[in-house]
This record gives sequence, C-alpha cells and structure tokens, in this order.
Amino acid sequence: MSEVEFWGAQRLIPVGGGFSLPDHWVWDGSAIVGDDGRYHLFASRWSRDFTMHPGWIFKSEIVRAVAERIEGPYTLEEVVLAERGAEFWDGRAVFNACIRRHENTYILFYTGTTYPFQPITPQNSTTEDHKYVVAQVNKRIGVATARSIFGPWTRFDHPILPTRPRHFDNLLTSNPAPWVHDDGSVLLVYKTRSYSNGPGIWTPQKLGVARADHYLGPYQQVVNQPLFAGANEIEDPHIWQQGGRYRMVAKDMTGAICGERYAGVGAWSIDGAVWTQAASSKVYSRTVQWDDGHVQTLGCFDRPFVFLEAGKPSHLFGATCDGPGGFGRAEKTWITVVPLAPNSRERHQDESLAL
Repeated sequence: MSEVEFWGAQRLIPVGGGFSLPDHWVWDGSAIVGDDGRYHLFASRWSRDFTMHPGWIFKSEIVRAVAERIEGPYTLEEVVLAERGAEFWDGRAVFNACIRRHENTYILFYTGTTYPFQPITPQNSTTEDHKYVVAQVNKRIGVATARSIFGPWTRFDHPILPTRPRHFDNLLTSNPAPWVHDDGSVLLVYKTRSYSNGPGIWTPQKLGVARADHYLGPYQQVVNQPLFAGANEIEDPHIWQQGGRYRMVAKDMTGAICGERYAGVGAWSIDGAVWTQAASSKVYSRTVQWDDGHVQTLGCFDRPFVFLEAGKPSHLFGATCDGPGGFGRAEKTWITVVPLAPNSRERHQDESLAL
C-alpha cells in the first residue's frame, strides 16, 4: 500500500488554513463539529518565551479554537485546561488532546503531568535535566467531560490509566488514542515506556491497549506485550473504526518501516488487541504541497488525527513545524489540515490492505 493509494495523489493544502499563534508554540490538534455547526479544534500551546522542546512538558495547556471551514483558519476562543497546582496529577501541564463525543457529552482525552519544582522559567527549562525526567515519568492519561463544547469542563482528580509494575508500561502512560463506541465503551491505544535495565533512563517508546465499558472507566490494559513488539519504534498513534475494523495511523520515528523519518505508517485490527502493521507502508509524508503550488518538506508532521465524514476519512490534522527535522529544532509550529482525495478513500476493496 503506497502513500498515494491511501491519501490520494491530490492533497493540496490551503495556504492560510490550519491553526497558529504568533506568541505561542502550538501542537497536537483534534477537531469535532459542535452543536453550533462550527469546527472546534482542541490543541496544546505554551509561550514562546520557553523553548519548543522541552518547554512543552513544563508549560503546555489545552485550548479550543474554531473555524467555519474544516481547513481553517482557526481562531483561538478559550483555554480549556490549564495549570491547577502541583498537588494534582495533571496540575502542571496538559497536552495530547483528543476530542470525542458520546450522545450529549463531549469527552476530552489528554495527558497530564506534575512536578515539585518552582519556579520553572525560560532560563531553567532548556535541557533534558532532572526536572524534565520527573515531568516525563509523571505523565498519565485522563479525561475531562462537558455537556457543551463551550464547557464548563469537569476535570477529575485521578487519571484513567495507571502504570503497571512488572509490565512493559511500568514508567508512564501518554498519547491517548481512543475510539468511543456507540454504547459508551472505549478502545484506547496509548504510548508508554519501561524503566531501562541497560543504558539510559528508559526504553524506546511502546504502544499498549486498554478497554473500558464506559469512557469514565475503569480502564483495563488488555495486552501483556507491546504492539508490534520487536518492530522499529513508532509513536503518536491515532485510531478509528471503519468497515468493521479498527484502523491506526502512527509516526515512524526512524523511517525504518516506511522509508521516511517522521512519516506515517498504518495498521489494522479486528478486535483492537491484535494489530497487523502494513509492511513498508507510508500513509503520509512530511513533504506536502500547498494550493499555491509550493512544495515543502516539513520538519515534523506529528500527532496525526483523522477526521471522519460519514464514517470515512476526509481530512488529516497534523502538528507541524519548520526546520531540518525534529521538534527540538523548530522555529515555528502550527496545526496543518490536509484534505484527503475522495478517490483514494474509495479505492481499496480489500480491507486487509486499506486503512
């Protein structure tokens, strides 16, 4: 399955669309249609007074922006989740927003962290030192809920997914990729790491799976080995259900799977626990074309989010940056919205190959 077969040869991106802020870094990006008929984008942001990396782990908050058209441009409306005190599990920083809805309730899945250091300033948060390590290992997944897209949001005092001693997810849980079923139950793919028994502090990134009968939990991890165990490192999973199967897109960290570093790879599953990775697949590239004809190779295209219309992918959201590659070397970040060519979404009849 080639990149063109899945996403389509024509994927011109409107210049001036998406979401950016002049005085903040922005990342993540997850959209939903509200009761007002507008597109509501949930993203993370933190001040440009801090470095892009690792500033996000210390100062990120989740905001909501709106647009009349799905491609944008999106305009900031409000801060949804912000810092609330070191005593809370998510009291210092929140990020990895993924918005879903069940009946009359909006459900915001996210990652939060806390740390006991004060104050965190632009001057003392520029390296991956002990403060960075503490903030990383305290990452956990939680949910916030609201009956209106405008809030108020109910925020809970406990995360939904703890770590598991003696398992591969014993260090942290983050990057939630949920699918909420019609009955309110949830399949959740998440990122994790283990404490390292060798060099370094922790192992490479791994993916796990959890389930819950209700989106508020309790959640139960359902696999004892990471997905794609022994395969090359991937992160930033995003899942949805289509055609009787679960589908996944994720970020190829090294390019060993799809041939391009930081590009997208795909997988599918019948039950949500056993996943088949499409060999050598590339479902999106960092090289994009704008509707003015300009071709650009982005420094990153992370945190993919697939927007569905009538149950089929119509747009791909991505956290993007300029620079030579790697978000630590970016000078600008923004959320890009890529229209997907309709003919590519209809092309495959064999669902074992199509995502």
